Amino acid sequence: MAVGFDRLRLSSGAFWALTPRELAAALRAFSGPARSPLDQAALAALMAQFPD
Repeated sequence: MAVGFDRLRLSSGAFWALTPRELAAALRAFSGPARSPLDQAALAALMAQFPD
């Protein structure tokens, strides 16, 4: 609800009229596309780059 009212600036009527699919689509605008998890090679590269 906080994201709908604050970030999306929706009225309460507009917020409660959204379907879950519509809300998810609106939230993707802020979070960006879904990312896949790191594979072993990418994790190893990060560990080499940041050894601490």
